[in-house]
Order: sequence, then C-alpha cells, then structure tokens
Amino acid sequence: MTRGEGAEAPGVDPRQLWLGPDRPRRGRKPAYSREAITAAAVALADAEGLEAVTMRKVAAQVGAGVMSLYSYAPDKETLLHLMVDHVSGELPTTDALTGDWRADLKAVAHLQRALMLRHPWLPAALSTHRVPGPHTLAFMERALTALRPTGLDGAAKLEVFAQLTAFVAGHAAHEIAQAAASRSSDRAAAEARYLAAVAADGHHPELAEALAAPERPLA
Repeated sequence: MTRGEGAEAPGVDPRQLWLGPDRPRRGRKPAYSREAITAAAVALADAEGLEAVTMRKVAAQVGAGVMSLYSYAPDKETLLHLMVDHVSGELPTTDALTGDWRADLKAVAHLQRALMLRHPWLPAALSTHRVPGPHTLAFMERALTALRPTGLDGAAKLEVFAQLTAFVAGHAAHEIAQAAASRSSDRAAAEARYLAAVAADGHHPELAEALAAPERPLA
C-alpha cells in the first residue's frame, strides 16, 4: 500500500494546509500546482464517485508520478479537504444580501443544495471533513452576515450555519440516492406499483392525497 492510500491520515494541520505554500519550497519549478491536482481529483469524484479518488488515479489524471503528488497533498485526507474547499469556490459570496435573514438564509441553503447536486460526493465528504479553507470561510462569512439581523451571538450563529449545512447535506444525499435509484427503471416501476396499491387500500388517506398531488419544485 502506498503512502496515504486507503488509510485515514492522523490529522490535518489547518495552518499548514491553508496558510502554508501550495507548492514545494525547494528544488526546480514544479510542473504541477495544487489547484490543478485538486481539480483533477474533483473531476474524478464527479465522474466516478468519492471512492474512485486515489492518489494513483489522480496522478494518472494529471500525468504525474504518484510520489510527486505527495509534495502537494501528503495523503487522501488532505486531498479531500482541498476538494471540498475547491468546489466551495463555486458559491457566490459578493451578491448583496436583502436584510431579511430568513430570505437570505433560504438563499444560502439553495446555493448549498445546488452545489451538492452538482458534486454528488460532497455531502459524504462534508460529514467527515470540516477544516474550512478560504472559499468555505468566505461563504460562511456571508451566511453569518445574513444572520446579523437576528441578534444572535457569534456562537449561536455558527451553530445555525452548521445545522443548516447538515440539513442541506442530508436532504441532498437523499435526493442523490433517489435519483440513482430512479435510474433503475425496474426498481422505480416496482416502487410506483407498490405505492399505488398502498394508496388504493383505503387505510392511508393522507398518503393517497399526497401521492395524488402534482409535484412541485422545492421553494
């Protein structure tokens, strides 16, 4: 087993990861950047899932030797932190807030959901990778600013943001799983027949009404 493959790192030093240099200090000019390596890992996860991301596969994506990658990401744990922050850079952080904290927080949730649906591996990664990088911090700052009108103290605002993110991640994970299941036409058809039978048995009137209602987009 190569270094970092298939094993959890003992821990990520946030100062070294986010405040240190993103490339080796010594030797000749590197042929790769941490940004390019992270982008390759994200593309791999988007296409094949988080379990497909190994240092060996990422190295093949960028045309590098496996050992050379360890100068940028010493293990998969570090790489996952980099990936989470990389995609968080897609979240807008400069749009004006409305001043209505409920509306602004709702917008934050919708942005997070859209990001997670674009990157289906993200909800799972967020459940264990919580060392915020610069992009993550910028979006967090926006969410905390949106909560300013509530009068909550700093700790409470952080808790609200954490709970909101956890809720969105759980909901997005469910949507992703449902979408994957629906791609199996036989399974989807069997589930539809089962629910139709349950709705028609007369014992579940509320469920029958809910199933009969037209679908609507999340508001």
